[in-house]
Amino acid sequence: MGGRGVARPEMKKPGNNNEMQDMMSPEHRMEMLRMHHQKTLWIYWMIVMLGIWMAVAPVTFGFGTAITTPHDRTVWLDVMQRVNILQWSDFLCGVLLVIFGWRSLSPDRPFSLWGACFVGVWLNFAPLLFWAPNPLTYLNDSLVGVLVIALTILIPGMPNMIKFMQMGPDTPPGWSFNPSSWPQRWIMIVLGFAGWLVSRYLAAFQLGYIPDVADPFFGNATRQVLTSNMSKSLPISDAGLGAFAYTFEFLMGFMGSQARWRTMPWMVTFFGILVIPLGLVHIFLVASQPIVVGQWCTFCLLAAGIMLPMIPLEADEVVAMCQFVAAKKRQGESFWKVFWLGGTVEGGGKDERTPPLHELSSQPLALGKAMFWGMTFPWTLAIAAVVGVWLMAAPAVLQQTKTGANLCHITGALIVTVSVIAMGEPVRLLRYLNLITGAVLVVGSFVIGGGTVAIVNGILSGVVIAGLSIPRGKIMESFGTWDRFVR
Repeated sequence: MGGRGVARPEMKKPGNNNEMQDMMSPEHRMEMLRMHHQKTLWIYWMIVMLGIWMAVAPVTFGFGTAITTPHDRTVWLDVMQRVNILQWSDFLCGVLLVIFGWRSLSPDRPFSLWGACFVGVWLNFAPLLFWAPNPLTYLNDSLVGVLVIALTILIPGMPNMIKFMQMGPDTPPGWSFNPSSWPQRWIMIVLGFAGWLVSRYLAAFQLGYIPDVADPFFGNATRQVLTSNMSKSLPISDAGLGAFAYTFEFLMGFMGSQARWRTMPWMVTFFGILVIPLGLVHIFLVASQPIVVGQWCTFCLLAAGIMLPMIPLEADEVVAMCQFVAAKKRQGESFWKVFWLGGTVEGGGKDERTPPLHELSSQPLALGKAMFWGMTFPWTLAIAAVVGVWLMAAPAVLQQTKTGANLCHITGALIVTVSVIAMGEPVRLLRYLNLITGAVLVVGSFVIGGGTVAIVNGILSGVVIAGLSIPRGKIMESFGTWDRFVR
């Protein structure tokens, strides 16, 4: 069971073709589904119990007491409207969970499990959408929502996946490691959970649950950022929205087997979208704070700092998934069938290189290295990232003009972002973007001026960044057909 998860069905690899044919027959799959369902009945009873818990929550906790008010913000509904809506939301969610959980007591009912899962998603989002005026509402809904998601699609595995999953290799063809191994995903889970905690703290302030927010470096600047017009551009708490995203980032780390790059392309795609493009948007918004608001926020920077390494760490799994889907498409298979149901592939092999995750206490160094396979730290990119950090801090140190400060903030944030992402071996080519940023910095420093020190700082930084962007650095791993793009 170790390769499949807590209570997930596992197919033993057959010894010959006839045994494989028998094992993969619809009758055998259905029998395995029934056996697995009998072993996981406790899960569906738990969903029913959580449904009852949510249905009685409105009369248990008193949603209209201990009312809080969002800081420096007018929300779109008055207090009693929000209380009433959330009471009805919790009651109806509870009823739906009871119905879906009860139906799931019978096997082969995937739609009921997915229905319960989406109720869990809604429970995480509703307190943000309606600005829950009671902190207990936010706490109860989000924790129960996470539990429901875990009980429906994480602990037992994807609903009915046993009916269509195919046996095959763990390691992609031509790859030197498995990008979907548990150590590779564990680091993503840890980072996602850390981001969840940081974002929830900031959201607690925006929602009015705590009177102030701490900042060890920028003092009252964090409050100014969290109550700024930039922060108010969305109808819900932007920190809460970040916590909502991080919820799925750390939960999706648990989803699927060690071969999910080929068994669940849809999940790897959505996880990649959540981490890469949405992560870049998050980083851009944080980096723009000194330009738009004129202040930095320590915990906002921490959240962005947690998100940044997740991008190169996830890139390899996305590449492996795309290679698999493209190969199946060339073989004439339906794109959408492969995308939603996955499949198998020739080549590759069993993952014998990755140390077991349960040996973390006895092999911490080996497992630590396995978490970062596919990501190296060339000294050129490390120094480039340090130069980028310096550029972000330089305006305060050198007392630059606003225009010069904006140039340093923008280019510094871009340099840090590109340098860290390019540490991912499959996307090392992206380091050349720093050549463009360095050139912009040199030219911009000439045009903007702002004093001899500022000009010299900009020119030297731009030249150094351009020089550091040329060497590729050491590549430790192989990525199959993608190797031709690792330059």
